[in-house]
Amino acid sequence: MPHRSDRSPSSPSPALPSRDALAATLRAAGCVFAEDEADMILAAANGDPCAVEAMAARRAAGLPLELVVGWAEFGGRRIVVEPGVFVPRRRTEFLVEQALALAPDASVVVDLCCGSGAVGAALAAALGGVDLHAADIDPAAVRCARRNVESLGGHVHQGDLFDALPARLRGRVDILAANVPYVPSDEIALLPAEARDHEPRVALDGGTDGLDVLRRVAARAPAWLAPNGRLLIETSPHQTPGALTALTDAGLHAELAVCEDRPARVVIGTLGGAG
Repeated sequence: MPHRSDRSPSSPSPALPSRDALAATLRAAGCVFAEDEADMILAAANGDPCAVEAMAARRAAGLPLELVVGWAEFGGRRIVVEPGVFVPRRRTEFLVEQALALAPDASVVVDLCCGSGAVGAALAAALGGVDLHAADIDPAAVRCARRNVESLGGHVHQGDLFDALPARLRGRVDILAANVPYVPSDEIALLPAEARDHEPRVALDGGTDGLDVLRRVAARAPAWLAPNGRLLIETSPHQTPGALTALTDAGLHAELAVCEDRPARVVIGTLGGAG
């Protein structure tokens, strides 16, 4: 019997939806920035109507836009984002900006709890020629980070915090960026569905008060930082006092940087006092 395709050769191909029509679909699904999202989906689909339909359906079902199109903008770069990996937040660009302002001549950079590797990639791209290392405990994050970090000459390691890093980095790290999970365990259920349902819990859950991982990082950071090296960790307003205490208890000079516009808060620990 002759093979017959599902669609007759004479059947018309589906039409590419207009931007306005796609935006209306997205807006009906609750997308606040529907027009911008429509533009991103149309660009990612590259003229394929079936791809547009599939991506619009995934977005309408609640999948984060970045996972729908496969990338997130961060630090002026397109960062590859894969399913099951934490989506980098634009507010975390403030951490990158602080690191660059404080250590513009950094030569060794570590991105702990790296997720997609967005922070490390942004730092390496701005600094140029650095010895970049990123690490995460989650295999999915490590696979994704390699796509963003290795093209910049960086290295990605899998393991629990500092245990993942090469021993040769001890005492040599100029910038230690750690975007640790800091949502208290009993507040995970209160997160927006995009994060709660589509991002790994290990990237969100910071323990009882949200500071468990931060304390672990702070306690071991001095052994890895170079003289005047900086530890930078994003935190929340109500966790700031505890975060600063953790840095001070570890023997670091602790400071707070705040950006009200994004909003973002970063605690900064310096080995050897203020720079």
